Amino acid sequence: MSIASYVVGVGMTPFGRHLDRTHTSLVQEAVALALKDAGIEASEIESTVYGTVVQGFFAGEMSIPSQFALRPMGISGVRTLTVEAACASSTFALHQAVQQIAAGMVDIVLAVGVEKLYSRDREKRFAVFQQPLDIEIAKAYVENTCALLEPLPPEFDKPGPNALMDCYGAQARLHMKTYGTTREQIAAVAAKDHAHSVHNPLSQYRDAMSVDEILSAPTVSWPLTVPMCAPISDGASAAVIVSEKVAARLGKSRAARIRGADSLTGQDRAPDDYANHVTRLVSQKVYERAGIGPGDVDLAEVHDASSIGEMLQVEAVGLCAPGGSGPAAEAGELSLGGRVPVNVSGGLVSKGHPLGATGLSQIHELVMQLRGEAGPRQVEGARMALAENSGGFYGVEDGMSAVTVLEKA
Repeated sequence: MSIASYVVGVGMTPFGRHLDRTHTSLVQEAVALALKDAGIEASEIESTVYGTVVQGFFAGEMSIPSQFALRPMGISGVRTLTVEAACASSTFALHQAVQQIAAGMVDIVLAVGVEKLYSRDREKRFAVFQQPLDIEIAKAYVENTCALLEPLPPEFDKPGPNALMDCYGAQARLHMKTYGTTREQIAAVAAKDHAHSVHNPLSQYRDAMSVDEILSAPTVSWPLTVPMCAPISDGASAAVIVSEKVAARLGKSRAARIRGADSLTGQDRAPDDYANHVTRLVSQKVYERAGIGPGDVDLAEVHDASSIGEMLQVEAVGLCAPGGSGPAAEAGELSLGGRVPVNVSGGLVSKGHPLGATGLSQIHELVMQLRGEAGPRQVEGARMALAENSGGFYGVEDGMSAVTVLEKA
């Protein structure tokens, strides 16, 4: 029988542009907040799992980044692991923590995520998103998918500045053809998230935007405009995960129980075979493990590197029927106060997307919500929450998808 695990402390820095800060300083800020929130000392940590994607590239720290950041805080003599799973790195850190506790190896684990993507060296910054194999895979997807679609108008039929966003653009066009989704509905999803971000003091952008403003913004990859796409970001996030006996000692009134957590890599499939989308498959596993269904979820944070990404994920986890996310967004069902609020934090398009820190920032939001401590963006009566965090792109979909279900303890 596995041992239950609980999130008892969370912390994150504001996401945004932190040119004059180091990875270490961002990590130490987030960790200090998480430890204080949990009410434990650094010396009580028994294991750490550290998620990052490009720290080695930017900082030249190719090994033991967690030790450099955490030992000065008094976290030493512990198990340690550094993980990389693209944008899902810190969710994988969380899942590793859960597995260590479930196996009875340790009782208190610190999970960390960090990234610094801004640099005064502009060429270095954008080189992160221009890896040759990534571009090759993205171009192949766009070419294969576009064969299913109507040609673009000449003014939009050109490669965008980011190969991944061309993939999202092609996914959007396929969704539009398959389900009749409109640009206005994609913009409604983005507008919802920008409105939510107004109430999140840690969000990179906090300006509400109308559907018309979003549609009239510069195009990234048709039909996607700039406000429909996540920005480059710096930031760190952290969580303290403990066994049931430690949670009982600390008191469970502010704890969130991890009801289910799992991940899968993507697979080869037809671009329009949504029934076998990686997120759909992994969410079904997690629902079964948690003993719940989509109808039990009170709110969700899903991966929206672009707003069409949010639509695909919301449908894949079963919060909307296939093709139903656009009408649901227009009707307010996915907004704060609606049937099932999604990305009340502002989502990646507003809160920001510092790769390695993104997954635990979702957990930060959901834990605050389950505690009833989210202030003006609080989802009333929240008891069951879902996070979906994707990593990379390979073939026709996310390279991997990680789903976590949290419950108010």
